[in-house]
Amino acid sequence: MKHLRIKLFYIALLIIQFKIVNGQSAAVQQKDGSLKLIKNSGVKPRNIVFILTDDHRFDALGFLKAQSFIKTPHLDFLASNGAYLPNAFVTTSLCSPSRASILTGIYAHKHKVVDNNNPVSKDLVFYPQYLQKIGYQTAMIGKWHMGGEFDGPQRGFDYWVSFKGQGSYLPEKNGLNVNGNRVKQKGYITTELTDYALEFLDKRDAKKPFMLYLSHKGVHADFIPEDKYKGMSGDLAFNPPLNMNVGTHQGAPMWLQNQRNSWHGVEYPYHSNLNIGEYYKRYAETLYSVDESVGRVIEYLKKQNLLESTLIIYMGDNGFQFGEHGLIDKRVAYEASMRVPMLAYCPEMIKPGTVVKQVVANIDVASTFLEAAGLKSPSYMDGKSFLPFLKGEDQPWRNGLLYEYYWERNYPQTPTIHALRGERYKYIHYTGIWDTDELYDLIDDPLETKNLIRNPKYKSIVKEMNTELFKQLTETGGMFIPLNPDRGGQSILRYEFGSPAAQFPSYLKREKTEAPGAQH
Repeated sequence: MKHLRIKLFYIALLIIQFKIVNGQSAAVQQKDGSLKLIKNSGVKPRNIVFILTDDHRFDALGFLKAQSFIKTPHLDFLASNGAYLPNAFVTTSLCSPSRASILTGIYAHKHKVVDNNNPVSKDLVFYPQYLQKIGYQTAMIGKWHMGGEFDGPQRGFDYWVSFKGQGSYLPEKNGLNVNGNRVKQKGYITTELTDYALEFLDKRDAKKPFMLYLSHKGVHADFIPEDKYKGMSGDLAFNPPLNMNVGTHQGAPMWLQNQRNSWHGVEYPYHSNLNIGEYYKRYAETLYSVDESVGRVIEYLKKQNLLESTLIIYMGDNGFQFGEHGLIDKRVAYEASMRVPMLAYCPEMIKPGTVVKQVVANIDVASTFLEAAGLKSPSYMDGKSFLPFLKGEDQPWRNGLLYEYYWERNYPQTPTIHALRGERYKYIHYTGIWDTDELYDLIDDPLETKNLIRNPKYKSIVKEMNTELFKQLTETGGMFIPLNPDRGGQSILRYEFGSPAAQFPSYLKREKTEAPGAQH
């Protein structure tokens, strides 16, 4: 009888495991892994060029004039002659999770690429696989990154050029992986990747549509400008953000105050004494080569009479902070971290000077490209196509964008974060720390310096946004925290002469009214 009970227990466990695995497959792909999608009638598949850059912050565009040393003439051309999407965001502000969401159209809690160290699951379907199915020629050129040291060709791409991990701006021993073969890196990475992109376009079958995914290493740290652009920022001044200094953030969480003096803080950035202003200027000089790359792609399409009909979308994989809230880098749910530049160009469908004000995100890219190819998106995708907005048409849209980031052992300064970013308010919810949540009025307080979470006037808004946040997590299968094995070292030091640890705020303190231990 005992053995029978044990046997029944293991059978039940296998059934549960089967349901979990089957459920996950259903959440990230169509039934039986089918690549067949419904076609929209009367739509001719459009050529697509997707240019993704690394750590390109939302306002680092010349025409926005956020800093005098930011110059991006070719990106400015796309914005003025196409569409500018000022409210573009990522759902996780970290390279690999964001890139996985772009390729799959789903949240990080579904695709489970929640850090930069672990590979993508074999269950995941990438949008170029659907394009291949209907005859597209597809190319991935540049940073893949998901899976640490992996750089071999991935499903969905006919032409492949990549490198291990973050790659290198300058030639180094690992070189490049070109269609499965190890090839030496000859020169500056941004220029060389552009050379490969133009080679793919030049050798394509002109009778078939194409999708080029040009995924730059630039402008990821440590920033190394191309020789011809070094020093171009000269003596131009850096305008530090107004919320950089101690005391400018009312009601700031303790973890945030403590992060000032850490790997991702302005007082001990990357455990060094680097100057944030000079660092930003090197970033700008590195960005010049990315902008030049965009210009080369535009010029090629123009010469081939493809510029009018090709849909070009440019975006960053996540934002980047240069002092906002006393921080550098990304991960957090503040605007400079989760907001990205996004531009779209296609004269046949997009009017010059178009501005799309709706909140769009990386999870929407896959659906947008599928619609451009004449396909209806699969139902499991969390994102929606924003192609109608580019055309000047209206459609039902989201009330708030879900944001998520999961604590990393490598960088334990930042907690697990879930947030809801609406058109006016942002609600940020933390897990696993003794601290405060946050609420910001993005219209009255765009720099997010006044935490309204304890203000009685906003109690109903907090309740509504908390309810909506968990509603979206429940509906998308996100009511859990993904866990991966430890990989890599920890960046956990503090600077001896930096800010001391934050004190507990007054609202967490109580006077002694009874003997310790009286309540349990």
